Amino acid sequence: MNAKEQIAAAKQGFEQSFAAGDFYNKQTQDANHLQQILSFLPLKSGMRVLDLGTGSGYLAFALAAAHPDIEITGLDIVEQALDVSRKRAAREQLANLHFVSYDGMRFPFADGAFDLTVSRYALHHFPEIRSSIAEIGRVLAADGSFFLSDPAPNDCDTERFADAFMKMKPDGHIRFYTRGEWDALCTEQGMRRTGAFDSVIRFPRKKDARYDTLLQQYPQEITDSYQISESGDEIWITEQVNNLLYRK
Repeated sequence: MNAKEQIAAAKQGFEQSFAAGDFYNKQTQDANHLQQILSFLPLKSGMRVLDLGTGSGYLAFALAAAHPDIEITGLDIVEQALDVSRKRAAREQLANLHFVSYDGMRFPFADGAFDLTVSRYALHHFPEIRSSIAEIGRVLAADGSFFLSDPAPNDCDTERFADAFMKMKPDGHIRFYTRGEWDALCTEQGMRRTGAFDSVIRFPRKKDARYDTLLQQYPQEITDSYQISESGDEIWITEQVNNLLYRK
């Protein structure tokens, strides 16, 4: 599939999951991780913040509520989620929070429009990651910052089992990146890493026979490193998360 087809597939998968009602709760809510991020971000009064791949607005709402003197814009391709978030923002009277849809490629903002871009658990779905990082650099103001939080392959996973596992669900997963790969991508756009911390996430998937087949195709050392377990009709994988801060 080309990039547009991959984006369309991701959009369809996310909209179906969102409609099911349990996807975002299971994969984005982690109070401890959220607090780590809020404490880590270089926030200042008057900032313009872009939440890229905002999803259900988990990070965006927390930022808006905690910092009424900061303007936050959530950007995503999943229009159903954005509509729900707009209504919630109005209900909670968060005048500093806005949501915008886009085509998954070029951001609909002027050069230098934001002081900070954040993205949590989204970038592994972006098919043209180099172009997306370039867009992040374009919309950042001089001395602006970029924070990403995204799972990474384990060091021993040279065969990319984690990516194969995630692609079993048709929600547009493309690739997890190592810290070194993120550094290289951001360096290309004139951004240098200024901070980092580690965390973990457990992803659930509906179990079926395909997962048993997949597990048999990779060395046990690799699959064991992800602490895979089953619970009811679900199979869970534990993944390390890169939390990285860059400055333009």
